[in-house]
Amino acid sequence: MLKRCLKLAAGVLPALLVVGCATKPAPYDYTAFKASKPRSIVVLPPLNNSPDIKATYSVLSQVSYPLAEAGYYVLPVALVDETFKQNGLSSSADIHAVEPKKIQEIFGADAALYVTISNYGTSYAVITSVAAVTANARLVDLKTGAVLWTGVATASDNEGGNNSGGGLIGILITAAVKQIINTATDAAHPIAGVASARLLSGGLNNGLLYGPRSVNYDKN
Repeated sequence: MLKRCLKLAAGVLPALLVVGCATKPAPYDYTAFKASKPRSIVVLPPLNNSPDIKATYSVLSQVSYPLAEAGYYVLPVALVDETFKQNGLSSSADIHAVEPKKIQEIFGADAALYVTISNYGTSYAVITSVAAVTANARLVDLKTGAVLWTGVATASDNEGGNNSGGGLIGILITAAVKQIINTATDAAHPIAGVASARLLSGGLNNGLLYGPRSVNYDKN
């Protein structure tokens, strides 16, 4: 019996290793990023593909911090947004359609960050409610139009699970309280901050490289 188990384990182990290797993301190709060496970034108002109208400005208000911490000069997002509006562009879709060279002429930045929100808000079920945010980003060289980097990140307020010591009644009470709070507030807003940090912090696996203002710049 022991020999049979060992043989079975020997047969399963290589398959598990293959699966593990298959799911490990390939190293990102930073060739274009390193050649461009962007110092300043203009963040365009995010494109919102979620049903929550608060998503664009919730995410926009929280992207500057991780970018600045990563070592980049980030143009003030409120000023950028107002500049577009003064030029007749109030839609994120229209702004994202502007030629990179035109954006560079207006703002003088080295690169632009295009963010798309695919999920934002709270979903409700019988015994739980989950606030979640998913966004992807694309960093583009404004002089050449080349894509320097792309990434995606997700965050939710349910990542630790819904364990409750009170059994089913405890779970129901917790869920009811949570749904009331999430209905009365924008529960996804702080989650957007977490997602932004995961998406745009420097030095993460396959994430943004450190910018020239970072003490870790030489580690890229």
